[in-house]
Amino acid sequence: MYVKFFERGFIYAFLMTLICSIIGTLLGGLPYLSIIGALVISLILGMLFQVYRPAIEKAEVGIGFISNKFLRLGIILLGFKLNLVDLAHAGVKTILVAAVVVTGVIILTYNIARKLGVNKRLAILTASGTGICGAAAVMGVSPQIKVDKDQEHKKRNEEVLAVAIVAILGTVFTLIEISIKPLLHMSPSQFGVMAGGSLHEIAHAIATGGAGGPVSLDAAIITKLSRVLLLAPAALIIGIWYQHSEKKADDATKQKLPIPWFMAGFLAASVIGTFVPMTANVLDFLVKLAYLVLGMAMAALGMTVNFKAFVSSGKNAVLVALSSSVILLLFMIVVSKTFF
Repeated sequence: MYVKFFERGFIYAFLMTLICSIIGTLLGGLPYLSIIGALVISLILGMLFQVYRPAIEKAEVGIGFISNKFLRLGIILLGFKLNLVDLAHAGVKTILVAAVVVTGVIILTYNIARKLGVNKRLAILTASGTGICGAAAVMGVSPQIKVDKDQEHKKRNEEVLAVAIVAILGTVFTLIEISIKPLLHMSPSQFGVMAGGSLHEIAHAIATGGAGGPVSLDAAIITKLSRVLLLAPAALIIGIWYQHSEKKADDATKQKLPIPWFMAGFLAASVIGTFVPMTANVLDFLVKLAYLVLGMAMAALGMTVNFKAFVSSGKNAVLVALSSSVILLLFMIVVSKTFF
């Protein structure tokens, strides 16, 4: 997508999305709103901007650019949050659980969704957000789902819907897991593994793990980041599978392999953040910058959502994600108590 950075439309879009992201970051740091997370708050603020349609229309080209390119930049920067040494120390057991959760939940959620009549793209996005890492997974997998130009607006609506579903359910299950903690009779480590393995957003895992103390919090973060690490290979596999499944039988044209190059940047950032000497302040700044840029992309996405389509197409997708989330929680309770 070509855009001139100093043209008025881009500047309007940049300022509007930046405002949403900064406010989302500030609100996301408050005690109760931290469960929802800065990215989802930025998305909601972007949706509220639609009240003033003239501003959206003036900034339309810039909004499209930010929702696309800034998203990729934000995910690359998010790689600095992944410390590969810490993940290695977590052991094969944690990585294996993460792989089983990501694979199993994506396959389960997608198949249930299709049986309930949810369209293919929304089924994939909802499954990815539920199985991997919430909003970042939805937006990381979405570029792998190629559509014609006339379908792009519909796809953006599906992205917003998938993000909203995993955000709402993740918040609900955060409260549920904290509430049932006394009934589970788990050690702090077991409770943390359950939280990191079952909840959708990193913010959800941190909120729940923190309720169990420092040991629980560390276990929750490591288990959750083990799932985040699988975002890159999952995006690649989903892209190849989607392209193959969409290819018509009579289409003899060789299609381009959908390699998500920005995911290579994500992994490179993880390697740099792990092995290149940096102060904690620098790493902290890069992670905050990642969330600021992702917040701008989420706000831009919210500015383009079609509310009628959003409401009409989401009921079955919510039911599917709810079912998968219940199954995932039960699975992680059993796994945590048995193996950790």
